[in-house]
Amino acid sequence: MASTVFSQSLFSVQSSSSSPISTKSIAGVSLPFKQPFVAPKSDIISRKIRMSSVVSSTSTAGSSHSADTPIELKFPAFPTVMDINQIRDILPHRFPFLLVDRVIEYTPGVSAVAIKNVTINDNFFPGHFPERPIMPGVLMVEAMAQVGGLVMLQPEVGGSRDNFFFAGVDKVRFRKPVIAGDTLVMRMNLVKLQKRFGIAKMEGKAYVGGEVVCEGEFLMAMGSESSG
Repeated sequence: MASTVFSQSLFSVQSSSSSPISTKSIAGVSLPFKQPFVAPKSDIISRKIRMSSVVSSTSTAGSSHSADTPIELKFPAFPTVMDINQIRDILPHRFPFLLVDRVIEYTPGVSAVAIKNVTINDNFFPGHFPERPIMPGVLMVEAMAQVGGLVMLQPEVGGSRDNFFFAGVDKVRFRKPVIAGDTLVMRMNLVKLQKRFGIAKMEGKAYVGGEVVCEGEFLMAMGSESSG
């Protein structure tokens, strides 16, 4: 009689529960155990869709905000480490042959990054060329050499002399033409310095819009005006 009542109670538990039931035998008696709840696949898929919709709407809002920003406010200006007056205090060059407008990064005796704003008013454009104004390659090399002079003509690195001169250039390559309206960004790195002889070997690259337009190796000699 007791076994009949116990089996009936088990049956009533099974029938009244909405969750799946499994049975396990303990000491010869079968007892009910609940199965862990597993969400249906349809619920998981719907949750993923809702999450992706939230991410998509957030990115769309960000891109919309970027699109609303006027173009003149999107691009920050180059920093100024040395302005034109400070450059003139170091370099002996003057118009029309001073070809560096601003220094944007500078480590004395190591490297410098400077810019040259190329404009149609530059005095070389009327002759090079009248119908297609292109900055002469030799002037790009000269501008890069002037940036190299800014690295070396400093008291901190023993280069506080009056002038420096080209001693040689090697492996110079011109990759793309530079035209009016471009901003020439030039980086010069010191490779080797012989202080005793005042000879410096440097490597340089010039960029427009992040693309290399000119590169080469430079050998420069430093000296006073009396020794020139």
